[in-house]
Amino acid sequence: MTKTTDFGYESVPEDEKSQRVAGVFDSVAARYDLMNDLMSLGLHRLWKRFAVTQSLVTPGSRVLDVAGGTADLARLFAQRVGPRGEVVLTDINGAMLRRGRDRLLDNGLAVPAVLCDAERLPFTSGYFDCVSVAFGLRNMTHKDAALAEMRRVLRPGGRLLVLEFSRVWQPLRPLYDAYSFNVLPRLGQLVVNDAAAYRYLAESIRMHPDQEQLKQMMERAGLERVEYFNLAAGAVALHRGYKF
Repeated sequence: MTKTTDFGYESVPEDEKSQRVAGVFDSVAARYDLMNDLMSLGLHRLWKRFAVTQSLVTPGSRVLDVAGGTADLARLFAQRVGPRGEVVLTDINGAMLRRGRDRLLDNGLAVPAVLCDAERLPFTSGYFDCVSVAFGLRNMTHKDAALAEMRRVLRPGGRLLVLEFSRVWQPLRPLYDAYSFNVLPRLGQLVVNDAAAYRYLAESIRMHPDQEQLKQMMERAGLERVEYFNLAAGAVALHRGYKF
């Protein structure tokens, strides 16, 4: 029997989801950063800076940025760890990874960019001080497997950071839903000529585990001292867990 998973509100065969997600990001890669600024009114930059601050990385640290796309986090991490440190950018989507690599080079940062699946990371166990994934976990087919892989490559004492859309404060949900399902697709149509991609975004957020559910998933993956920080009234949450 064919296993299925969610693609927004649709139920699709597991082997089809990655192809459809790839199609979304191929479509939006060229204007992905512009859309992020427009959708969040620039707040995504503050959320990412907060995540890097909470990573506790220091000069000389080794950092893996999973599903790092256009490299906002990788750039901030590279600046933080300095020349003695190491940052690796990964993504499963070639168009997004190329854009991230080019942006890093434009900033004078020579960061390795690796095309790979978060569920099968091609890195040595126990190598990194910190692993981050920002707005990418909800697109993964087997989130539990991806979390386990991210934990595997952490050294003892290392941290996993998951920055992701989450459950907004209940009184704001009607307004948030109206924005998500009406404004975002129209904005996507205007800016990238793809309303469906941003309709999928809104749907995938609703299908993603909420704050407590994701915390429990991280604990089941073997992470400890898992905590989360609500941002933008819970529309976004940063989860942090440790490997001991």
